[in-house]
Formats: sequence, structure tokens, C-alpha cells
Amino acid sequence: MLAHRIDNALMEETLARARVSPRLRANHCFHAPADRLQRMVNAAVHGSYFAPHRHKDPDKLEIFTILSGRVMVIIFDEAGGILDHALLSDGGDVPDPSAVKQVEIPPGAWHTLVVLSAEAVLYEVIDGWFDPKTHKRFAPWAPSEADAAGARAYLADLLSRCGAEPS
Repeated sequence: MLAHRIDNALMEETLARARVSPRLRANHCFHAPADRLQRMVNAAVHGSYFAPHRHKDPDKLEIFTILSGRVMVIIFDEAGGILDHALLSDGGDVPDPSAVKQVEIPPGAWHTLVVLSAEAVLYEVIDGWFDPKTHKRFAPWAPSEADAAGARAYLADLLSRCGAEPS
């Protein structure tokens, strides 16, 4: 018997919760708190701000697979400089030859996601147990999620530096 399924109904239900969420995102967890491997559907609406963060002490590998929409994944150095970025895209109406379907975030790497389409859905896997006290370390050089104006300006600057624009 299959343990879990990702279908259009689950994606739409998760997106519906994201649309009304103050953070403009929602997830559907497949893992139980005791599971070592975190697995979830992560839905976000354009304008959602994923403050740059890393999974450190313990360091955790994180994997994002695009299910729908377009999302820019950005990796940073210790000072907030962009080391690498990748466009995740489901292909949409006009496929982008540079788009990829999945990326792995190295353990302990600073990273963020920027939703370029109106909405996006990702499948996310994080290696390691969820502990709210140690799960994320937020970057000291980026705006906090509470700073809406700062976050908008920061995202616009990131997209400019990555040569990307919202669709």
C-alpha cells in the first residue's frame, strides 16, 4: 500500500491555505514528529518571503522539487553574497531551457526561495528530525519576516542580481 500521494486535490488544498495565510504560504506534512526524514508539500503565493536561513547544528540536507509554478532558489555565502541560483519551473506555457526540476541545498548552506509565478507548489525533503529550537538559523544580513517593506525591497534586489523577474 502506498503511504502518501501528491495529487491535484492536495496541491489545491495546500494552495488555498497559502492564499489566506498571513505569510502567503502553507505546507502539508507527510512526516510524523518522530520521523527522521521531513517530507512535505510547500505551497506559496507570489510575495511570500522566505527569509534567508540555514539548517545548522545539526546541518541538514534539503531538497526542493517543483510541482507547479516557478521558483528561484538562491544560495548565499556567509556575508549574504549570492553564490549560486537556480530557476525551478514546471515548464508552464513557455518552457525555459535553463529551468530545472529539483535542487539540493547543501547541509548548512544559507538559502532562500523566491516565488516568481502567481503561485507555486514544491515537494520538500529535509534530512533530520524537526526540532523547533534548532530547525532554522536566520541570516543576520537579511530582513526579518516581520519587516514587510524591507522584505519586498530585498526580494526585488535579489531578483535583479539573479537576472530574474516575476511572471
